[in-house]
Amino acid sequence: MSTHKCLRIIAGNNKDFRIPLVSPPLTIGRSDDNRVVLAPEIIASRHHAELTENDGVWSVRDLDSMNGTYVNGERIEWPRVLQPGDQIRIASEIMVLEDDPGDNTDSPAPARSDLDPATPASGSSTVVLDGGAGIPSSTMDPPQSARHALHAATHVDQAATETATQLRILVPLLNGVVAEIGKAIVGQKEILHSLMLALMSRGHVLMIGLPGLAKTLMIRTLAEVLDLRFRRIQFTPDLMPTDITGTDVLEVDEASGRKSYRFIRGPVFTNILLADEINRTPPKTQAALLEAMQESHVTAAGETYPLAPPFFVLATQNPLEQEGTYPLPEAQLDRFMFSLRVNYPSEAEEEEIAESTTTDRTVMLKKRMTSEEILRLQKLVRRLPVSKHVVKYATRLARATRPDDPRAPEAVKKWIHCGAGPRATQYLLLAAKAGAVMRGSLVVNCNDVRLAAFPVLRHRMFTNFAADSEGVDVDTIITQVLKEVHEPDEKDYQNNR
Repeated sequence: MSTHKCLRIIAGNNKDFRIPLVSPPLTIGRSDDNRVVLAPEIIASRHHAELTENDGVWSVRDLDSMNGTYVNGERIEWPRVLQPGDQIRIASEIMVLEDDPGDNTDSPAPARSDLDPATPASGSSTVVLDGGAGIPSSTMDPPQSARHALHAATHVDQAATETATQLRILVPLLNGVVAEIGKAIVGQKEILHSLMLALMSRGHVLMIGLPGLAKTLMIRTLAEVLDLRFRRIQFTPDLMPTDITGTDVLEVDEASGRKSYRFIRGPVFTNILLADEINRTPPKTQAALLEAMQESHVTAAGETYPLAPPFFVLATQNPLEQEGTYPLPEAQLDRFMFSLRVNYPSEAEEEEIAESTTTDRTVMLKKRMTSEEILRLQKLVRRLPVSKHVVKYATRLARATRPDDPRAPEAVKKWIHCGAGPRATQYLLLAAKAGAVMRGSLVVNCNDVRLAAFPVLRHRMFTNFAADSEGVDVDTIITQVLKEVHEPDEKDYQNNR
């Protein structure tokens, strides 16, 4: 008997399948240019692992796969020399290295009909693992259905690999932005985290808090750290819509006497727009931002002018109880992805603020991200897949804020007269995706949705007189919703069949 080796699959979709180790190197993956082609349902990378041979000794190395290659339960980072009996795990397939019982160099190779149907001929150049059926391709290509599946799997896996690569590149830049802002802003970690989530999701943010809580400073610092154009609008009672969007100016050509209108662009034509104290101007002027926030363009005198991406509106609002404030219309509120409540700092933080701001110390901030990198980050968030389970939970959570929904908790039916609309579900999922990216993960889970619930829902739920008279605020009701609305279980999926 020869000392030729084989890999025998002992667990997975292709159990008891034997792969003869001949003509190294031998690559394993889902792409059809591998020597061993895995089926699409096996969650492996396009080029997952490679086996090589030197003087009869075989070794395996990982090809920077998504899920890793394991030898005897340990993920390998470097090439690993294999011994008979070693187990290799690639995704769901576990294979063991052993002597090839079907290889006998002293006798001619048996005919194909004499072979185990799950064992490829030794002269085959490619093995396609398709649910346990080995297909030699030395004389023919894989079946048409397998070719289509492999082609689709290749594209899916390539997209996943590209997404993972972008994640490794962009997340450190994102953390650098947060760290740089922390040089100038003391505390407010949750607020900064939410600002980054909204930026990645192409959303806009409404920040509510008393004067003097560094809302404007926080936004200015963010603009300094990002290599983006920044404009500020101070909203006042006499501000006009054209002061935001721009206006047409009549020009006269002195030579010909010809008159024409030229559009002078307003401060909305920027990347980061700070709408400072947005509720100190009447609703007519507030509404001037509606089109820009939703459509990313401005219409004036019948002409449409696009806004260059990325476009990010950060609005500050004083509590409505203060004198000279106007409540934002529901349509305006719904355009904001997040509503963030900026609270007083802790005692230790306030001491640090007082000490650092009463000296002549100057904080020098560096640019940490360009507009191109931000746009790539926004695309990465949109491309991140979400399971049906997470989509169901986000939808269920948003619908539970509506008093007429059968799943609405008693607190919603008692204290809410109007709940969140479909845009809330969209923003819950986008915020969950961005949250997964922030923690460096490609997997979005229901906890990511829960973490986004307060900033997404609080300005989309409107309390009734009973809640106002009893002093019940929206955050209290959202807390109750999160307690009573559970993730989908097996019965939910059975009911949809």
